[in-house]
Amino acid sequence: MRMSFGLTFKRTAKVHWRANFSQQCSLRSTGLFVPPSPPLDPEKVKELQRFITLSKRLLVMTGAGISTESGIPDYRSEKVGLYARTDRRPIQHGDFVRSAPVRQRYWARNFVGWPQFSSRQPNPAHWALSNWERLGKLHWLVTQNVDALHTKAGSQRLTELHGCMHRVLCLDCGEQTPRGVLQERFQVLNPTWSAEAHGLAPDGDVFLTEEEVQSFQVPSCSQCGGPLKPDVVFFGDTVKPDKVDFVHKRVKEADSLLVVGSSLQVYSGYRFILTAREKKLPIVILNIGPTRSDDLASLKLDSRCGELLPLIDPR
Repeated sequence: MRMSFGLTFKRTAKVHWRANFSQQCSLRSTGLFVPPSPPLDPEKVKELQRFITLSKRLLVMTGAGISTESGIPDYRSEKVGLYARTDRRPIQHGDFVRSAPVRQRYWARNFVGWPQFSSRQPNPAHWALSNWERLGKLHWLVTQNVDALHTKAGSQRLTELHGCMHRVLCLDCGEQTPRGVLQERFQVLNPTWSAEAHGLAPDGDVFLTEEEVQSFQVPSCSQCGGPLKPDVVFFGDTVKPDKVDFVHKRVKEADSLLVVGSSLQVYSGYRFILTAREKKLPIVILNIGPTRSDDLASLKLDSRCGELLPLIDPR
């Protein structure tokens, strides 16, 4: 199954770049990547409310399933995730670090996808969790997402486990740059470059032809000339030990754990479920489709995050 969105990226008369989506994509993309789910079960909603009411130091872990309702695709959702729609696979850390052509391909695709990805906004689930924090219910929020939507919603007691696409790092000197600044440098280096994408992928990625990619110019670090990489953990890379230790401490401080929108297939997040089990914390999972830890959950809900979480009173 191939999704074609008719996305083109071109230069306008005022020397600005813009992404043009077809009307179908722009109007319906917020629901395009959300898998089907059964109607809300009132009894399960009551059970979730009871769980939240009894929680005094709630730790929440979110995954890509919380952001699909904001129009950001994920990898594993049945029928609508990247793995179900295409045979494409995410970039590997080792390939990015070793290969200049791989970095060129990555940045060309990311350059085209960035305006839409960066403009995505929090949905009711993000706002609900931010409100829980404001009211003192949420002890800590750990997200596996790199889209900054929790930050946009105002969450502060937050760990971005896999980093954030809104920051860029130099692989040589570690200099950090806002992603928006890099977009401007791309524009200067590629004044006549244009491309048409034929589908969207997670984390600001789009699909381009090799011919389009080959003429794309990639800037180097403005400080040392080294290669640039988004401040995210690519597949095949690992989360820094100090960040892992920090999250383990937050889990051990918690008295309950809620998983929102994650299949927990990636070990970097799953390990904290194991820590919660060792501490005998009650675990609730909200995710459309099966997860790696369904057998450890006292309650599993197959519902839209943005539909269910706003129904819960955190007080």
